[in-house]
Amino acid sequence: MQYRRLGGTGVEVSTLCLGTMMFGAWGNTDEQECHRIVGEALDAGINLVDTADVYAHGESEEILGRALRGRRDDVVLATKFHEPMGDDRNRRGNSRRWIRQAVEGSLRRLGTDWIDLYQVHRPDPLTDVDETLGALTDLVREGKVRMIGTSAFPAEQIVEAQWTAERRHRERFTTEQLGYSILTRGVEAAVLPTSERYRLGVLVFSPLNGGWLTGKYRSTAVPADSRAGRNGDHFDFRDAAARDRKLALVDELATLADESGLTLIELALGFVLSHPAVTSAIIGPRTLAQLRSQLPAGEPAGLPADVLDRIDALVQPGHDVNPADAGYRVPALTDPTLRRRP
Repeated sequence: MQYRRLGGTGVEVSTLCLGTMMFGAWGNTDEQECHRIVGEALDAGINLVDTADVYAHGESEEILGRALRGRRDDVVLATKFHEPMGDDRNRRGNSRRWIRQAVEGSLRRLGTDWIDLYQVHRPDPLTDVDETLGALTDLVREGKVRMIGTSAFPAEQIVEAQWTAERRHRERFTTEQLGYSILTRGVEAAVLPTSERYRLGVLVFSPLNGGWLTGKYRSTAVPADSRAGRNGDHFDFRDAAARDRKLALVDELATLADESGLTLIELALGFVLSHPAVTSAIIGPRTLAQLRSQLPAGEPAGLPADVLDRIDALVQPGHDVNPADAGYRVPALTDPTLRRRP
């Protein structure tokens, strides 16, 4: 396993991060296997683990907290807030009120006194970023949180948050978590360069594009136990154009991987880890077998130039094969009332 500095924090983290979204009702309900996944990942050298309060509505945090008993100090532990945690309209978002409640819930479920990296899961257009930064600054000063970060923030909102922190004397965001893969390259245009400019540690979610870059999907037949089978809209199996384009690309990428002496998974993870702004790629295995298929990509962490050139020829830099994979859309693009005068 290789390690990199997490932006300008001085903290060193593994180039592979263990994501735990699949722990619990959303993926693997066998808690003992989830514990084994954590143990095997840590034994392999992974020291960064990521979760969120919303994953299986808190169950992922609970399982992870129990799995880390006795090894908490060995881990840079990251979680997130923002997504709805109930029907109450105030149990969501980025307000000071909700942040104070959300952090206590995460600390309790994780069975820890502090969170190493507390991340804003998505932007909140209804909340002033200064209010969010003020609440998070208080948590850092109280010792409940060590570092703060964002997830799926557009470049302009990353810049706004950095300027707000400087002008209002707040703790600044030191990381950005974003969706990035061979098939999802839109962030190369602005978000990755902006993150690099501000020395943010970049954590990549969905580097395997929801399983597409594992080789699992090679035809229109969907494996019964796959996430595509459970959520076809999200994984392009009900969008024929996106599905067919991805199927064709996966065939070509699999050939490239084979010619390069790599598995398709190693090619995919090596691609995101080759970008100079990227610190760590989040892998989210549902089973031990999936974890073991992904661990070899931690060494070496990157691809040679000729392989990257061939990937560029297949998928244009800065281009998302399916724009819906981007992870966040500015509300004005989806709500017409936000772009029309009353």
